Amino acid sequence: MGVLSYRVLAWSLVWDVDASILAVAEMIRATGQARTGFLQDPAPEDLREIFGSRLLDTFFQLLDPEGEPGRRSPRLGGPLPLSAEARRNAARGRETFEIVTLPRQERVRLVTLAVRREGRPAGLVQVGMSLGRVEAALRRYLQILLALVPLGLGLAAVGGAWIARGALAPVRAMARQAREITAADLTRRIPRRGAGDELDYLADTLNAVLARLDAAFTELRRFTADAAHELRTPLTALKGGLEVALRHPRSAEEYARTIRESLEEVDRLVRLAEDLLLLSRSTAGAGLARQRVDLEPLLLDVLDIGLRLARGTGVTVRVGVVEPAAVMGDATALRRLFLNLVENAVKYTLEGGVVELSLARTGQEVQVGVRDTGIGIDPVDAGRIFEPFVRLDDARSRETGGAGLGLAIARSIALAQAGTITLERAPKAGSLFTVHLPAA
Repeated sequence: MGVLSYRVLAWSLVWDVDASILAVAEMIRATGQARTGFLQDPAPEDLREIFGSRLLDTFFQLLDPEGEPGRRSPRLGGPLPLSAEARRNAARGRETFEIVTLPRQERVRLVTLAVRREGRPAGLVQVGMSLGRVEAALRRYLQILLALVPLGLGLAAVGGAWIARGALAPVRAMARQAREITAADLTRRIPRRGAGDELDYLADTLNAVLARLDAAFTELRRFTADAAHELRTPLTALKGGLEVALRHPRSAEEYARTIRESLEEVDRLVRLAEDLLLLSRSTAGAGLARQRVDLEPLLLDVLDIGLRLARGTGVTVRVGVVEPAAVMGDATALRRLFLNLVENAVKYTLEGGVVELSLARTGQEVQVGVRDTGIGIDPVDAGRIFEPFVRLDDARSRETGGAGLGLAIARSIALAQAGTITLERAPKAGSLFTVHLPAA
């Protein structure tokens, strides 16, 4: 703003000088022509009557058509220069403004006008004014700016700091309230100001983060409790069997039976630990490769395992419509995903039922379906079955050795492969699980 104001002031002062010298030059030209039709020396008395004190700041020079100097103001020690540009402009009937430096190092604003009679050149008029006062005024203004700008910057800094402190006070209050919220009480929220501004938007964002953290901690606590419960059951059975075996001397056959029962509980613990480890890895996406996987042979391999699982249950496992398709993912994890769905379908399908696998490609998406004619799933429970340790039929799950992790692992693997799993009721009975994966 200081530079701009300085330039505006300089332009305004020079414009005033140009207006003054142009008025004097035109009056001299008009006075000389009015007397004889040729350029004559104007009477100083006539000029003083017209311009008054303004004439004291100006000086003039008259030139003949060839540019030879004639009469000039007494204060001029020598002739005023006539530039080639001024001569060309005069021939075209235009005035010329320029700044020249006199021999005594005085900078002068000069205007040159042409005088014409009956269309022919009759001479030139030059009027100048010293720029000393203009330059002195600009120097004084620059000194004022140099004194005021640091003061203005200081006041702006103090005022800006005061305004910033007031504007950021609500942010500091939010930060203080956020620091007071710990994992022990994630139900607290940061209050909104109600102004609908960026601070309310920040409060809403922080509250949304706290809500997600609260849900995650609640899920973690529930998962930890369920995992502890699942681990405690086989450990309790194992400990009880061993304590009974050690309470009194027994035969070798009884000891062998106790060891076999203990090994069954150990196997159950190993499977549970492996499932928990796989769930943790698939949730984090750790250790999963990204390579092209053809799903048709993978699905046929899962079908072979499903046939072995269904042997002796009266359940038919078959393949429906299969189209060639490939995805980018981890073949081992995808095999576990499909196998969990098939194993779950065989487990909950009654004798005489059917489990059918299908593979289709729709645009840029691959869909792997596992349909069964089993007992079906209540729509109320559809949102819970993918959670860890959820068993809709607790007694049957324990008989078959399940811990309620199969569908949770399947969903985690699908998410790690940039896919999803959906559940629908089958057209006749049972359920239809569909895995949606991006095509390679």
